[in-house]
Amino acid sequence: MISANNVTYRVGKKALFEDVNIKFTEGNCYGLIGANGAGKSTFLKILSGSLETTNGDISITPGQRLSVLEQDHFKYDSYPVTDVVIMGNKRLYEVMKEKDEIYAKEDFSDEDGIRASELEAEFAEMDGWDAESNAAMLLNGLGVDTSLHYSMMNELNGNEKVKVLLAKALFGNPDILLLDEPTNHLDLDAIAWLEEFLINFENTIIVVSHDRYFLNKVCTHIADIDYGKIQLFAGNYDFWYESSQLIIKQRKEANKKKEEQIKELQEFISRFSANASKSKQATSRKRALEKIELDDIKPSSRKYPYIDFRPEREIGNEVLTVEGISKTINGEKVLDNISFIVGHDDKIAFVGGNELAKTTLFKILTGELEPDAGTYKWGVTTSQAYFPKDNTEEFNNDYTITDWLMGYSPVKDITYVRGFLGRMLFAGDDGVKKVKVLSGGEKVRCLLSKMMISGANCLIFDEPTNHLDMEAITALNEGMIRFKGVELFSCHDHQVVQTTANRIIEILPDGSMIDKITTYDEYLESDEMARKRTVYTNNATDDED
Repeated sequence: MISANNVTYRVGKKALFEDVNIKFTEGNCYGLIGANGAGKSTFLKILSGSLETTNGDISITPGQRLSVLEQDHFKYDSYPVTDVVIMGNKRLYEVMKEKDEIYAKEDFSDEDGIRASELEAEFAEMDGWDAESNAAMLLNGLGVDTSLHYSMMNELNGNEKVKVLLAKALFGNPDILLLDEPTNHLDLDAIAWLEEFLINFENTIIVVSHDRYFLNKVCTHIADIDYGKIQLFAGNYDFWYESSQLIIKQRKEANKKKEEQIKELQEFISRFSANASKSKQATSRKRALEKIELDDIKPSSRKYPYIDFRPEREIGNEVLTVEGISKTINGEKVLDNISFIVGHDDKIAFVGGNELAKTTLFKILTGELEPDAGTYKWGVTTSQAYFPKDNTEEFNNDYTITDWLMGYSPVKDITYVRGFLGRMLFAGDDGVKKVKVLSGGEKVRCLLSKMMISGANCLIFDEPTNHLDMEAITALNEGMIRFKGVELFSCHDHQVVQTTANRIIEILPDGSMIDKITTYDEYLESDEMARKRTVYTNNATDDED
């Protein structure tokens, strides 16, 4: 068990948390939620001991081991991948290394023999002989290829490093597991594996995530941070949402009844206070009036943008035809003879573990890249708006937010442009901020403003939920569902894919594809996915042999 006892944490004069008391117990998974800036990551750091409280303390059951998902992707660059995973159990790794150093000695003494014997006993007690195979299981589950398990960390790309650090946090059955955005940079297959791992995990989990489906799948409780307090709800994210909305509704209704009662009492007092025969009743009602207190209902710190994509032109029957597209990047064939036809009602989710393949296809369809072979043709009634995964170049300039969006607006009117920015929570002086200093989430909201103002009838999204908070993801999801046009998108958010897509195209590791008119959940249960799982399991077994 881990608990916060009267915890207060201040940044300058501002109290981020005030007198927080909460217990996280064994066998439960707690989703820590709250608006951007509410202090979710800060609270995890306080729990882990990497931040000191201003007042109060954190207590952990004696002897329990705490494990944290680290965020420094370069910290272990000089270590082999498998070693980094095993470091998740610090003591086991220390024993393993001390053992190796003793056995490497040329002048092996009696003292060394005694020490080695002690270490061997401790090593066996911690399941050390299975450490490498357990590390391999975690890495394989998260989609890190077996060929990389003994590579150096500095040879891996960013997404692969994220998976290794996640495997490190999960390694060795920790008693308390702290995970800050564990699904970031994971593909949908890896997220599904992680969900099952955490569902079967028997100890304490505290997780921060913007993925609503993930929180619904793994959480037994929700810890909601708002106004410096943390309120605990039993149940998953959807249960929290319904419960919190019901509580607000009930408090508002209670206040409304109190206001009506106050009005009646005031009218009686005003009418009869000067009447001698009614003076006692008026005095009694004054006392009753003084006892009535309205509940102080603060508006939530959560703010929802309004995302509404409205096509200026109705789309025709001919939308997009793709024939035989192939592309090789850095010697790897990421697209191999890809062909499909897009209909005017299609909302297609592109899935699969090869992120480069999906991004490459989108860049080809938007004219940023040329295919090595094959062709594509957009219909004459179509217009496209594109959300790129990497937006670095888009904001590498000295424009203000307003001037930047004005450059894409068909209507050159500042009030018109600011209306779109206002929908995305850019208010007042925000419009004069330079785009190059914006945060990741602010840049994403700018790009969504650009797509809204375009009036395009074909939208292409490459991982649009990256950097967005829960409220913005919810608004984006609703906007994508409402859109009366064609959507081609890749997204790591299961709920966005499930609720938006009516067709799934999976790009396989060899660059080929599977194309199904179905929902995402139905696709996961389909014969194609069953076949893939069988092939994957057989390959993993062959590798271990």
